Amino acid sequence: MIKVVNVSKTYGKQVLFENLTFNVNSREKIGLVGRNGFGKSTIFQMIIGNNEPDTGDILIPKHYKIGYLEQHIKFTQPTILQEGCLGLPENEQHDEWKVKKILTGLGFTEDDMYKDPSTFSGGYQIRLNLTKVLVSKPNLLLLDEPNNYLDIVAIRWLEGFLKSWDGEIILITHDRNFMDSISTHTLMIHRQKARKVAGDTEKLYNQIAQEETIHEKTRMNDQKKRDQTELFIRRFKAKASFGSLVQSRIKSLERQVKLEKLDKVATLEFSFNSAPFLAASMMSLKNINFSYGKDEPNLINDFSLHIGKNDRICIIGKNGKGKSTLMRIMAGKLPPTSGSITTHPSLKIGYYAQTNVAELNEHKMVYEEIMSANPKCLPEQARTISGTLMFSGDMALKKVSVLSGGEKSRVLLGKILVQESHLLLLDEPTNHLDMESCESLLDAVNEFDGSIVMVTHDEMYLHTIATRLVIFDRDKITLFEGTYQDFLDNIGWEDDAKTSEVSLKSVKKDRSADTKTEKRLKAELLQEKSRTLKPMETEIKKLENEIMALEAEKMKNIELLAKASADRNIPLLTELSQRNSLVGTQIESLFSKLEVVSNKYAIESKKFN
Repeated sequence: MIKVVNVSKTYGKQVLFENLTFNVNSREKIGLVGRNGFGKSTIFQMIIGNNEPDTGDILIPKHYKIGYLEQHIKFTQPTILQEGCLGLPENEQHDEWKVKKILTGLGFTEDDMYKDPSTFSGGYQIRLNLTKVLVSKPNLLLLDEPNNYLDIVAIRWLEGFLKSWDGEIILITHDRNFMDSISTHTLMIHRQKARKVAGDTEKLYNQIAQEETIHEKTRMNDQKKRDQTELFIRRFKAKASFGSLVQSRIKSLERQVKLEKLDKVATLEFSFNSAPFLAASMMSLKNINFSYGKDEPNLINDFSLHIGKNDRICIIGKNGKGKSTLMRIMAGKLPPTSGSITTHPSLKIGYYAQTNVAELNEHKMVYEEIMSANPKCLPEQARTISGTLMFSGDMALKKVSVLSGGEKSRVLLGKILVQESHLLLLDEPTNHLDMESCESLLDAVNEFDGSIVMVTHDEMYLHTIATRLVIFDRDKITLFEGTYQDFLDNIGWEDDAKTSEVSLKSVKKDRSADTKTEKRLKAELLQEKSRTLKPMETEIKKLENEIMALEAEKMKNIELLAKASADRNIPLLTELSQRNSLVGTQIESLFSKLEVVSNKYAIESKKFN
């Protein structure tokens, strides 16, 4: 068990924590949430000893091993496999198959394992660091946004791996579905304190929202009573006959604890500015090919795509296969090697990509850089947009040069917001956003009255947005007409079918005589299937029963409404109408929950087929 006891931490005038207290108990998998800048990563640094609290204690048992995903890249071995094996415990130094299993799940091929780590991209080097952490068998895993370095196939594999992890986990991620599928508990840094519940993020968010609503109602009622008491004192304090009553009221006021109004927690709330578009066709790509050099293989082969009005297209697949390259071609930032692109002459494009951070003018203030995206944008408008992006007040006057990576990403979003757009090209827009901001962005995308093309690894976004998919898988690029769930049901990811098979092959190759290992892996797979699917089956059944019960109540109310109408019983009619409206809302809510759980069940069950 780890105990964080009365920890406080400040940076200048900013108070991160004040008497922060929580425990990490045996086998708990904790999702750590809170707004960016509220200190989630600081907690990690304190636990591993890289940062000291101003006051308080962090108590860690002796011989308790902590595995932390390092962002620092430093490799000493000549191959990926040898470097990965450095993470193995001393008594398992020859168990290469364990390293291969994880490397395969994280997207490395058999050939990759014998290549120099320095020849791989930064994202894959981080995956190698993650491998070393996972094979080291720590008691506690500290994972800070591991999704930022993984493609969708690797994320799906890591999710399954962490579900079966036998130790403790603290996970920071902006992907709410990923967190909820893994966590047994949710811990939130909120108003400089820690709040922890057994359950998912929705349970904690709802609990805090309810408590703060009650706090505000209580505060307003108390203030109303206080005002009445003060009025009584002012009116009668000069009258001797009311002396004892006035003194009693004064003492009552002195004893009364005054609740303070809660400060508003800044949230990312905005909408994209859509422009009217009357034509049916926005852009057409025909027989597009692309490579980065004559001697380089094509990243994109003979690909065609038509983008029409109100399209919702998501581009998915492994990293390094050409997704961002295709977006740059569509944005006009990169010419294709061959093929043609036709765009409507009046088409206005809003293009967001992480690499565009380098194009920001670091000498400008936040609102000035946002304003520079549109000559018609006035300073007042730029300041308003800055506020919606959590740069309120003097924050909008900060120089771009002093902003964090996440803050610069929000400035890029701001530059798109001041433009009128018909088509949004969004390349992994959720990176560097916190969970709440990701959900605000999803709302803004849903409400945009134009077309969207988005690169994302977030399956919540894919299930919510996509009606068409561009898929980089099986060493080719294809267009799929349908939703993400249609794709999973009818085609699925190549690696979903191969991962467990490849893992078993690696075991057989390195330990051909070890048939017990294969049986154990199969047994673990069956156990994981039961552990993963059974709770969801129970929840689905429960939701279905609740819906049936409410439907029965609704039908009964309809019969009573008919009778009340015949009897002209107006009060009963009103009561039954209100009740039926509430029942209808409850049924809609349950159906929404049932859809989410059913989608998750379909995704998980696909892994075991």
